[in-house]
Amino acid sequence: MSDFEGIFPYLVSPIDEQGQVKKKVFSDLINHLIESGVHGITVLGSTGEFAYLNWSQKKDIVQIAVETAGGWIPVIAGVSHASSIEAAKQAREFEKMGVDGILAILDTYFPLSEDQIVDYFKTIADSVNLPIVIYNNPKFSRTDLTISVIEKLSKITNIEYLKDASGNTGKLLTIMNRLGNRIKIFSASASIPLSVMMFGGVGWMAGPACVIPRQAVKLFNLVRQKKWDEAISLQKRLWRINEVFQKYGLAPCIKAALEIQGFPVGSPIPPLRPLDQSAREEINDILTYLEKA
Repeated sequence: MSDFEGIFPYLVSPIDEQGQVKKKVFSDLINHLIESGVHGITVLGSTGEFAYLNWSQKKDIVQIAVETAGGWIPVIAGVSHASSIEAAKQAREFEKMGVDGILAILDTYFPLSEDQIVDYFKTIADSVNLPIVIYNNPKFSRTDLTISVIEKLSKITNIEYLKDASGNTGKLLTIMNRLGNRIKIFSASASIPLSVMMFGGVGWMAGPACVIPRQAVKLFNLVRQKKWDEAISLQKRLWRINEVFQKYGLAPCIKAALEIQGFPVGSPIPPLRPLDQSAREEINDILTYLEKA
């Protein structure tokens, strides 16, 4: 599976109070997403609280995802470390476990030059024989991948995709015009998946798709069918879910939403905190509003 397109929800990491992965809950969620028509899943991304997990938990998350997906849909696993060498080790281990692709996340402490950033992603790409999705999230990683960096990375054979969370459609248009099919783009920002896909992006990788998978798939299908008026109307409606995520934080909000939907995924990992009852009621109202979308 080397051609990724469509809706790839970013999964939460259900961890119990003893630090163990809640295997049945996680498998049930993945099966629900598959039944809802998603085109793939991504684990150990921002929604998956990757920065708060130890290595044992990460391996368990990946193993359960691969076993549950069973080859029906591709599984992409996030790798991240301040050390390029350690990030590459993670990628190799996940490849052995059977993932279909790697999401490469830049994790920095000291400032990096453009060449050092390129070297980080290249080290990961060179370590595996899998397609690589590079992830640009300037809000969380504190580094906004420049067009120059992305162009250099697009020349590496298995770096095939860019997941962009910058929300900068002008920059994405420049990348599309300059690089063409050398790098395929997934939207991350929930405000613009329709715009990105209309411009030629291949899909949407995002946490909100965990709780509105059917509606997200519907949006993708409307784009494929070029039913623009319906797609625009649905995109406006779905924006409500992102407003509440921005208000309360991504992982805590998605875990709360999944709990409301009947998936006991547990609390966010400390120091993150569960949402209070008032926030949960607000989320519930929005989920009810979107049920018929």
